[in-house]
Amino acid sequence: MSEKQTKPEANLDKLYAEIEENAKLEQKNLTAQAEANARKVNKEQNELLRFFGGMLLFGAGMFMIFQNLIVESSWGMGSVFRIGGYGIPNGTIMIPLLLGIALLFLCDRKLWGWLFIAVGFVIIIAAVLLSVSISWRTSNGWVFFTMFALTIAGGAMMMRELFRSK
Repeated sequence: MSEKQTKPEANLDKLYAEIEENAKLEQKNLTAQAEANARKVNKEQNELLRFFGGMLLFGAGMFMIFQNLIVESSWGMGSVFRIGGYGIPNGTIMIPLLLGIALLFLCDRKLWGWLFIAVGFVIIIAAVLLSVSISWRTSNGWVFFTMFALTIAGGAMMMRELFRSK
């Protein structure tokens, strides 16, 4: 009877040892999986942080660039607006817009009125844009380098995160 009692106990000890070993392996796997998930979440947070950091650098660089531009307009200075070699008085470029408004109220078909209004807006916007001159404010080399370096570095950081293969 002692032989029968020792055999099952030995088998139980082996079984308990196997169960403990499997539990340890499973715990190792779960720990490794949790660490991998934590690294993945951390990596995603770093990507988002790098994107917003790049956006901040890009915005700072663009702000500095636009602060150093001088925009002047000759609109309203003098009575003649030039398109090519033709001089047009400033008030006459409003004629298509005013004609379009009149056509909206006079005609049953509103198409011509809206067309004249659209052309009038385009002419006015073109007149204003063509009368603008942009020049660069005098600055030192450090400011010049800094503003363009910030813009390029920030834009590159954003593009890197946007177009990264996952």
